[in-house]
Amino acid sequence: MRVCIGVGTSGSDAKPSKGSSGKQTTKSSHGKRTCSTYFSGSKHSLDPKGAGEYEVPCEDPDLGSFSGGCYFKKADPQPPAGDPAWQGHKPGDGAIYQRSCPFGFPGNQTLAQGFVWMAQPPAAAAVDPAQLAQEAVDKMKLEGPDIASPRAAGKYTVGVPMWMWVRQSATTYGPNTASASAGGITVTATAKVSKIMWKMGDGASVTCNGPGTPYTASEGMAQSPTCGHVYSKISAAGPGGKYKVTATSTWTINWQGGGQNGQLVETRQSQTQVAIGELQVVR
Repeated sequence: MRVCIGVGTSGSDAKPSKGSSGKQTTKSSHGKRTCSTYFSGSKHSLDPKGAGEYEVPCEDPDLGSFSGGCYFKKADPQPPAGDPAWQGHKPGDGAIYQRSCPFGFPGNQTLAQGFVWMAQPPAAAAVDPAQLAQEAVDKMKLEGPDIASPRAAGKYTVGVPMWMWVRQSATTYGPNTASASAGGITVTATAKVSKIMWKMGDGASVTCNGPGTPYTASEGMAQSPTCGHVYSKISAAGPGGKYKVTATSTWTINWQGGGQNGQLVETRQSQTQVAIGELQVVR
């Protein structure tokens, strides 16, 4: 987790909201970071129920960056010299920020909104490269296996080897590469399917360490060299007279950036149905 540290300033009234305990963390959800903070006051603008843990976007296009219980956005343009917002300072000596405190400013609600002089920009949350790696993965939009065989419209027979394989693309098999950046750090992640587990619907499971081998007529009754199954019972007793086949891919994701590296693992799933009948003998 990334810890959001307080705002550094020398302005007398430019302080984080005292209603926030300072326990502030951030997390990633579908590529968007949110800041979570514990509010100890009686009530605030987000929820009149008062004390509790709340989650807000770390970045807001209108309000700016969340830090120390408030949002701060640099005023553009900056107020002219002599403006009371400068608190006696001159333009170029620090800057003026618009402050918006969704949790209020206990003891002085007039400070919850308005302009404030700050010697330094609001302190940003420390960036966790592992979290950026997850944001990069979210951008990839990884999917379950694109099943080429078995085909839902296919006709298969008890005792005859079934060949299983999947089509390969960036989103369904990999490799897939994406990057995410924050706080001057960029993390790049590369994902690829490392294995696919097939649940055949008859109680059997088959784990294949590759995409499988496409079947050709010249193979005849041979078994797949990489990924296959042989049904021993017909599917007539199953729902709709078919077996439900579930293919679950395991994505292995290697990432690096910010002086660190690591590995993530995610799974995706696809399903199809297959009808298994008996061998018909022609007399």
